[in-house]
Amino acid sequence: MKLIVGLGNPGSKYQQTRHNVGFDVAARLAQRFGTAPPREKFQGETVEATIAGQKVLLLTPLTYMNASGGSVLAARDFYKIEPADLLVVCDDFNLPLGKLRLRAKGSSGGQKGLEDILRRLGTDEVPRLRIGIGAPPPGRDAAGYVLNRFLPDEQPTIAAALDRAAEAAAAWVSEPFEAVMSRYNAG
Repeated sequence: MKLIVGLGNPGSKYQQTRHNVGFDVAARLAQRFGTAPPREKFQGETVEATIAGQKVLLLTPLTYMNASGGSVLAARDFYKIEPADLLVVCDDFNLPLGKLRLRAKGSSGGQKGLEDILRRLGTDEVPRLRIGIGAPPPGRDAAGYVLNRFLPDEQPTIAAALDRAAEAAAAWVSEPFEAVMSRYNAG
């Protein structure tokens, strides 16, 4: 089984904010590949899916972003999932708006949800798909910036990026990681 984790914050207050692009990608995957209704499990919402003939669990932790690791750890331990079979989808304000960046391992890059996951799992060898949300304007607090919604002129770019990120996550399930990286990091 593979595990795809979409990061975000629960509640309508945070819907469609920059910080919730991971939730948005998980929702796209659930709509397209889901085989069962959502369930609350592992301190999150889970959807069972089948992608390219493989069982996949889609998980959106409902613990708030900075405490996502507990939810991911519980799912990983229950299904005995290896780090290489887990993909974390999250926002990154260090990337230009709409840019995707897949990596097989590495630091959190300051993304607090990813940081908590790596700390709780005890490894940085966790594949991740970062979605560029653009940098905060000069003098703007990053924490406040990520909790804002996209501007109207940014919405077409981010909608296309979310569709592409869902495609990349689906490809990750069945294709060699290097091939997926080279295809989706290039755009």
